[in-house]
Amino acid sequence: MSRAVFPGTFDPPTNGHLDIIGRAAAAFDEVIVAAGVNQSKKRLFSDEERVAMLTEIAEPFGNVRVGTFDGLLVDYCRAEDAGVIVKGLRSGGDYDYELQMAQMNRRMSGVDTVFLPTAPENAYISSSLVKEIARLGGPVGDFLPPGVHARLRDRL
Repeated sequence: MSRAVFPGTFDPPTNGHLDIIGRAAAAFDEVIVAAGVNQSKKRLFSDEERVAMLTEIAEPFGNVRVGTFDGLLVDYCRAEDAGVIVKGLRSGGDYDYELQMAQMNRRMSGVDTVFLPTAPENAYISSSLVKEIARLGGPVGDFLPPGVHARLRDRL
């Protein structure tokens, strides 16, 4: 069975994340969407809220489940018996950063990384940018799944 981990902060999950989840679900037998719970990072949504939003948007995919990890991603992959990490790429800058991480992860653990280029309509979407636009009163509904958008509106 091929099992992959799609890691991220997902604060909040965007339509870009949802696109990668769906495409990874079509490519692997099982996908674990893994929300990082690094306590040193300041987030808008709690770990529990992010897991709830991810669980909601992943519900249509029968082979996707949501988990959390703290520490090294490769340790989480080993614990979950996942041989692949899935990363979405928006730009060449993402690739430059993620390639170094992929090579280090492979060297440390043998876990490979598969890069999925984002759909063009999502290439400019990031959680940070969406939060900034929302804080300034701008419209972000087109960038987020409806349930996530409702939570973000309630939060700000």
